[in-house]
Amino acid sequence: MDMTVRAATPLDAAAIRGDFPILAQTDDQERPLAFLDSAASSQKPAAVIEALDDYYRRYNANIHRGVYQLSEMATGRYEQARHLVADFIGATSARECVFVRNTTEAINLVAQTWGRRNIREGDLIVLTVMDHHSNLVPWQLLAEEKDAELAHVRVTPDGRLDLDHLDVLLRREPKLVGFPHISNSLGTLNPAEEITRRAHAAGSVVLIDGAQSVPHLPVDVRALDCDFLAFSGHKMLGPMGAGVLYGKKRLLDAMPPYMGGGSMIRKVELDHSTWADVPAKFEAGTPAVADAIGFGVAVEYLAKLGMDAVREHETKLVGDAMERLSEVPGLTIYGPTDPTQRSGVVSFTLGDIHPHDVAAILDGENVAVRAGHHCTQPLMRALGLVATTRASFYVYNTPDDVDRLVAALHKVNDIFRYQPSGVGHQP
Repeated sequence: MDMTVRAATPLDAAAIRGDFPILAQTDDQERPLAFLDSAASSQKPAAVIEALDDYYRRYNANIHRGVYQLSEMATGRYEQARHLVADFIGATSARECVFVRNTTEAINLVAQTWGRRNIREGDLIVLTVMDHHSNLVPWQLLAEEKDAELAHVRVTPDGRLDLDHLDVLLRREPKLVGFPHISNSLGTLNPAEEITRRAHAAGSVVLIDGAQSVPHLPVDVRALDCDFLAFSGHKMLGPMGAGVLYGKKRLLDAMPPYMGGGSMIRKVELDHSTWADVPAKFEAGTPAVADAIGFGVAVEYLAKLGMDAVREHETKLVGDAMERLSEVPGLTIYGPTDPTQRSGVVSFTLGDIHPHDVAAILDGENVAVRAGHHCTQPLMRALGLVATTRASFYVYNTPDDVDRLVAALHKVNDIFRYQPSGVGHQP
C-alpha cells in the first residue's frame, strides 16, 4: 500500500487533491468538484480506500479470539490503529481510546455509563447553546431519567461562548460540563483549555466534543486535561463507522459497560458476569474492523501532512474566503471575524434567499455546500435564524474552490435579481 503523501509545509492542496479519487470527477461541463462540506463528512484518500479493500481481500477475519493467521493479522492492524489514534491525540495509553461508530455514540456512551452512575436527582449538567444535538439530546434523556437539571452557556452576538455566563453556572458546582471544541455551525474555536481549567476548579467532569477540532488542528488531550473527548473518523479522512471516545483511564475503569455481549466480558456465569479491562469493556460484539483500520491509515496520512500545516492552510483559506465573500451583495457571515479564532467553516445567509435554494443553485455549478440548521437548532434560534448555508474547507481545498464558491453566489443573486442596500458581516 502506497502511503506516500505529496505535500509539505505549507500544504500543496492542489497536489493533495490528486490523492482523492472522488475529486477527479467533473460535471457535464467538465468542471471539477468543489467539495465544501467536509464539516459534515470529509472525502477519503486512495490510501484509506485501499486499506479497506486490502482488509476484505487479504485478511478478513474476526479479531482477538482467532489463533489462525488471518485473525491475528486483523487483530494486529486493528490494535495498531488504536495506537495510531492514541498517539495522534496525545493519550497516555491506547487503553484510553475506545472504538465507537462516531461522535454521537461516544457521547451517548458517556451519558449512559458515567452519567447514569454519577448523576443524581437535582444535579446540574452544563452544556452550551452552541452544542450539536448529539451533545444535547443524550443529556436531556439522562436529565429526565434522573430528575437532574440542565443549563446552557449563552452565545454572544459574534458567535462565541459567554465565559462570564459560564462562570456564573460554575458557581453552582455542576457535575459535568460539556462543550464543542469547535462549533460545527459557526466554526468558532472555543478556548478549550481555559474552559476545562475553570470547570475542574469547580469540581466538574469535562466532556469535549472534538468532532470538528481533531480533524483540523493539533489536539493534545494531556494539554487540554479533558476527562472525555469524542470524535469521528469520517470527518478526518477516515471511513464512516469508526470513531473514538477518549477517556481518562481511572474514569473508564470505574464506568459500567455500555452494551453487553461478546468481547466485553472476562467470565460469564448463568446469573452474573465480570467485565474485561478497558477498552474491551466498551467494545461488545464484532467491531467495524475494516473501518477502524482505515481510520488508522487516515490518521497516518494527517500526521504526515502535519496538523500545524493543516491548521495554517485552513486559516489562510478561510480568511481569504471571508474577505471574498464579504464582497457578495447581501451576504452576511456568522461567527468570529478573526480567521485565527475559527476553523475552516464559513456559515452565511444571502439576503432573504432560502439557504436550500442557495445550495441547490451552487450544486448546479458543481459546488457542494451544506444548508440547514446543521443539527444546532437552539443556536439558530439564538441567532434569530432558521438556517444558514455552510461552506467548510479542508486539506484538499484550494483558492480555486473559493473562486468557484464566490462566482456561484453571484449567480444566485443574478437568478433572484437581488439588489441589496449593503453587504456585511454579522455585528
